[in-house]
Amino acid sequence: MKSITTSELQAKLEAGEAVNLIDVREVAEVEEGHIPGINHIPLGLLEFRMHELDKNEHYYMVCRSGGRSGQATAFLESQGYNVTNMTGGMLEWAGEVK
Repeated sequence: MKSITTSELQAKLEAGEAVNLIDVREVAEVEEGHIPGINHIPLGLLEFRMHELDKNEHYYMVCRSGGRSGQATAFLESQGYNVTNMTGGMLEWAGEVK
Protein backbone atom coordinates (compact mmCIF):
# COMPACT_ATOMS: atom_id res chain seq x y z
CA MET A 1 0.00 0.00 0.00
CA LYS A 2 1.28 3.42 -0.96
CA SER A 3 1.37 6.04 1.78
CA ILE A 4 2.20 9.70 2.20
CA THR A 5 2.78 11.76 5.33
CA THR A 6 0.64 14.73 6.22
CA SER A 7 3.57 17.09 5.64
CA GLU A 8 4.31 15.60 2.20
CA LEU A 9 0.68 16.00 1.16
CA GLN A 10 0.55 19.51 2.59
CA ALA A 11 3.64 20.42 0.52
CA LYS A 12 1.91 19.18 -2.65
CA LEU A 13 -1.15 21.32 -1.92
CA GLU A 14 0.92 24.39 -1.04
CA ALA A 15 2.86 23.97 -4.30
CA GLY A 16 -0.43 24.20 -6.17
CA GLU A 17 -0.42 20.58 -7.29
CA ALA A 18 -3.87 19.31 -8.20
CA VAL A 19 -4.70 16.38 -5.91
CA ASN A 20 -7.83 14.31 -5.46
CA LEU A 21 -8.62 13.98 -1.75
CA ILE A 22 -11.20 11.51 -0.46
CA ASP A 23 -12.15 11.92 3.21
CA VAL A 24 -13.68 8.69 4.56
CA ARG A 25 -14.68 10.00 8.01
CA GLU A 26 -18.25 10.30 9.20
CA VAL A 27 -20.29 13.44 8.51
CA ALA A 28 -19.92 14.91 12.02
CA GLU A 29 -16.13 14.48 11.89
CA VAL A 30 -15.85 16.21 8.53
CA GLU A 31 -18.04 19.08 9.74
CA GLU A 32 -15.60 19.65 12.63
CA GLY A 33 -12.84 20.39 10.13
CA HIS A 34 -11.50 19.09 6.85
CA ILE A 35 -8.87 19.80 4.23
CA PRO A 36 -10.28 22.24 1.65
CA GLY A 37 -11.25 20.59 -1.61
CA ILE A 38 -11.99 17.11 -0.30
CA ASN A 39 -14.58 14.75 -1.66
CA HIS A 40 -16.46 13.19 1.24
CA ILE A 41 -17.29 9.50 0.97
CA PRO A 42 -17.76 7.86 4.41
CA LEU A 43 -15.96 4.52 4.66
CA GLY A 44 -19.24 2.66 5.12
CA LEU A 45 -20.50 4.00 1.78
CA LEU A 46 -17.30 3.59 -0.23
CA GLU A 47 -18.29 0.25 -1.74
CA PHE A 48 -21.53 1.79 -3.01
CA ARG A 49 -20.01 5.06 -4.24
CA MET A 50 -16.70 3.93 -5.75
CA HIS A 51 -18.34 4.22 -9.20
CA GLU A 52 -17.98 8.00 -8.67
CA LEU A 53 -14.19 7.59 -8.86
CA ASP A 54 -12.12 7.32 -12.05
CA LYS A 55 -9.61 4.47 -12.25
CA ASN A 56 -7.41 6.72 -14.41
CA GLU A 57 -7.04 9.27 -11.59
CA HIS A 58 -4.92 9.14 -8.44
CA TYR A 59 -6.59 9.59 -5.04
CA TYR A 60 -5.28 10.39 -1.56
CA MET A 61 -7.35 8.86 1.23
CA VAL A 62 -7.88 10.83 4.47
CA CYS A 63 -9.41 10.00 7.86
CA ARG A 64 -8.90 10.90 11.52
CA SER A 65 -5.74 8.89 12.25
CA GLY A 66 -4.92 6.87 9.12
CA GLY A 67 -6.69 3.63 10.03
CA ARG A 68 -9.94 3.97 8.12
CA SER A 69 -8.18 5.60 5.19
CA GLY A 70 -5.81 2.62 5.20
CA GLN A 71 -8.79 0.26 4.96
CA ALA A 72 -10.23 2.38 2.15
CA THR A 73 -6.88 2.38 0.34
CA ALA A 74 -6.55 -1.40 0.57
CA PHE A 75 -10.13 -1.89 -0.64
CA LEU A 76 -9.84 0.51 -3.58
CA GLU A 77 -6.45 -0.94 -4.57
CA SER A 78 -8.07 -4.39 -4.71
CA GLN A 79 -10.66 -2.91 -7.10
CA GLY A 80 -7.99 -1.50 -9.44
CA TYR A 81 -7.86 2.13 -8.26
CA ASN A 82 -4.68 4.19 -7.88
CA VAL A 83 -4.77 5.33 -4.24
CA THR A 84 -2.42 6.49 -1.49
CA ASN A 85 -3.12 6.54 2.24
CA MET A 86 -2.34 9.71 4.21
CA THR A 87 -0.72 8.35 7.36
CA GLY A 88 -1.36 10.17 10.63
CA GLY A 89 -4.70 11.49 9.39
CA MET A 90 -6.26 14.74 10.51
CA LEU A 91 -4.73 14.32 13.97
CA GLU A 92 -1.34 15.15 12.42
CA TRP A 93 -2.55 17.59 9.75
CA ALA A 94 -0.98 21.03 10.21
CA GLY A 95 -2.26 22.60 7.00
CA GLU A 96 -5.37 24.61 6.23
CA VAL A 97 -8.67 23.32 7.60
CA LYS A 98 -12.18 24.46 6.71
